[in-house]
Amino acid sequence: MTSASLDRLLAVLVVLMAATGLLSLRAGRPDDAWLFVAHGIGAGVLTVAVVLKIRRSVPRAVGGRRWWRLGLGLALSVGVMAALAAGYLWVALGQIVWLDVAGLMRWTLLTVHAWIGLVLFPLVVIHLLPRRWRLLRPAAGSVDRARSRLLTRRSLLVGGGLLGAAVGLRGVVDAVDAVRGGQRRFTGSRWLPRGGFPPATTFFGEGAPEIDLAHWRLRVGEKSWSLDDLRALGETSRTAVLDCTSGWALETGWQGVPLATVLHAAGVPRGPDVLVRSVTGWAAQIAPDELDECLLAWGCAGAELPAPNGAPLRLVAPGRRGLDWVKWVAAIEPVTRT
Repeated sequence: MTSASLDRLLAVLVVLMAATGLLSLRAGRPDDAWLFVAHGIGAGVLTVAVVLKIRRSVPRAVGGRRWWRLGLGLALSVGVMAALAAGYLWVALGQIVWLDVAGLMRWTLLTVHAWIGLVLFPLVVIHLLPRRWRLLRPAAGSVDRARSRLLTRRSLLVGGGLLGAAVGLRGVVDAVDAVRGGQRRFTGSRWLPRGGFPPATTFFGEGAPEIDLAHWRLRVGEKSWSLDDLRALGETSRTAVLDCTSGWALETGWQGVPLATVLHAAGVPRGPDVLVRSVTGWAAQIAPDELDECLLAWGCAGAELPAPNGAPLRLVAPGRRGLDWVKWVAAIEPVTRT
């Protein structure tokens, strides 16, 4: 593989990993499983490609005394390998690994993997742009030439080797996970004991806001509701899987009022999407065909919902990842289309 081809491959892999990683944050249905498979295979190919890049670039940079670029390239390579290592360790260790970050935040190893990736992506793009952006711009006739090169025996062998190494690496860590008794959902999240309370986690690691229940109201359109008003609409119990992007999944019971019932009682016409917003500003957009599945919950596992888990009201959104299970719900707004 030429240096130009390797640079192109790295650029494609960086985009692939960023795209699949970001999309996976909100992909919680079994139909989305392909996204996680693509992310895992891409990680394996990226691992091999980064090793090849280091082996080729370091001697050239040292020989040319390009110390600044060498330092930057090695720092980015170490960061990429750290993100990949955190992801593979998450699988291979067979259990949820929690890390206390400076005593301020309690993250899982998978959260560390995600945040390293999010921070590195723009830095890697900046690193590739100055000298390598032209490699991604097709010149006249380059598409036809690239197609003919891709169909050569050498290209097929190289591509097959990279793919085989990626699948083999994933197979090894999956086997280690199985030996250690690990159980993961298709998203990679590890199952917690069924029927309990979920851990109190947030994407940014922030704590629960202070809410005065005596003055708290849920604003729906032009109306507002106290918690007692919502309870008067009737309580519904549902079992749903909360799959958190921190890497754990829990199937448990939730008690509350259906989102569709609240919208109907508030006179909000069914049709447009609705935005469920937290007191923190976080929000999730819910489509009309999801309204009957969603619940505004004030209870969990047969008990009152604790404040760190979203009290007084939390959105239960089956089929979505935890990012969309909005905590501390304060408002529901129809989405106006322009």
